[in-house]
Amino acid sequence: MKGLIQRVTHASVSVNRQTVSAINTGLLLLLGVEKTDTPETAAKLCRKVINYRVFPDDQGRMNRSLLDAGGSLLVVPQFTLAADTRSGTRPGFSVAAPPDHAEALFREFLVVSEQHLGTEAVGRGQFGADMKVSLENDGPVTFLLEVGGESR
Repeated sequence: MKGLIQRVTHASVSVNRQTVSAINTGLLLLLGVEKTDTPETAAKLCRKVINYRVFPDDQGRMNRSLLDAGGSLLVVPQFTLAADTRSGTRPGFSVAAPPDHAEALFREFLVVSEQHLGTEAVGRGQFGADMKVSLENDGPVTFLLEVGGESR
């Protein structure tokens, strides 16, 4: 499972020109699900995301987590993040989870996120939709987090 996190001052997701979710200070997470991922993988990545220290402390060092900072999390399913880009000039999707499996793990990720942060602090994109994501990246601060999978 892959998660691309971006520290944001605000972020939102729209479908058909209607905002479906928005957050203020926090993290935007683009979530890629692979075939070998499990509910345990989702829980492990969730714990990593919310505890990853990307927010500044009093000295300006990235030493505070999303939990420490009291920020929000916007989770956006991102099929293309699971692409294999190691060779050629066209992405391969053989490692990406099929839609039903990916959606189940996306939902599991949301459940675990809400258990840790509370439902009011977790926003979500719409699985399978053509979404428009808007954000103001703070820093910019962006990290690719990975857990699980056969090759790791």
